[in-house]
Amino acid sequence: MSLVGLVVNPVAGRGRGSHAGRAVHDRLAGAGHAVRDLSGPTLAHSADRARAAVLAGLDALVVVGGDGMVHLGVGLVAGTGLPLGVVAVGTGNDAARALGLPRGDVRAATDVVDAALRAGRARSVDAARTGRPGAGAREWFLGVLSCGLDAAVNARANTLRRPQGNARYLAALVPELARFRPYGYRVRVDDVLWEQPGTLVAVANAPWFGGGLHVAPDARLDDGLLDVVLAGSFTRVGALGVFPRLYGGSHVRDRRVRVLRGRTVVVEAAPHHGPPPPAAFADGERIGPLPLTVECVPGAVRVLV
Repeated sequence: MSLVGLVVNPVAGRGRGSHAGRAVHDRLAGAGHAVRDLSGPTLAHSADRARAAVLAGLDALVVVGGDGMVHLGVGLVAGTGLPLGVVAVGTGNDAARALGLPRGDVRAATDVVDAALRAGRARSVDAARTGRPGAGAREWFLGVLSCGLDAAVNARANTLRRPQGNARYLAALVPELARFRPYGYRVRVDDVLWEQPGTLVAVANAPWFGGGLHVAPDARLDDGLLDVVLAGSFTRVGALGVFPRLYGGSHVRDRRVRVLRGRTVVVEAAPHHGPPPPAAFADGERIGPLPLTVECVPGAVRVLV
């Protein structure tokens, strides 16, 4: 059978990660696969162990957790041909949603991994890589990179110990909205330039972010393109009103919202249009401040489905 590397986030899903990881290990081993647990005391340590194992010749890498674990896994396997298995037990699970994989069901998700390994079946999907313009290092992501009001809320939520889960984001929204002024953006999508005050810029390889917010309804994981959602200048009340519309994707019909599509995106601050945008997040993980270049790489990741 297959040699499978397993990386578990023990705190995913409000502490369900450790239990889920043991269940995945036992189920895959019981199916006859050789399972090597690569989980470490920190995600950075896990990434180092997994990176060494990838180079040593695994047949697949399986991550157990939420979108942060998928982000870690994509960064390890992108461009290598090594297939990635996803057991989604996090809070948001937007990557699993986009891939059509089970969410919150350890047994069903593990059975998908097992069946795909037995059949030698994997789906090729696009991934995006981002970094500062002209820099050599690039960080991979699967879902959505954003650098607007949502990113500011995400950053503040990460500093809060309570409440738990999605309630943290609601708690962080109030103070961020109180200090919000439209940011100054300069965004180039291939050869098209968008420059003005704005509320949100989302560079989407997949349709969802933030635990089910349908930010880019037409984004596809295998079309070779990025959908760039550009929300122009909203008042505080207007910004508060548009956020619920993200769940159904109807925000894209607002006249102040524009969607562009392309292979390469450059996002910069435009100080004469407003304050600098917040640091960008992708797959819920902090990427860093602008400027950033984002490039779609078709078929960069193979996923066990």
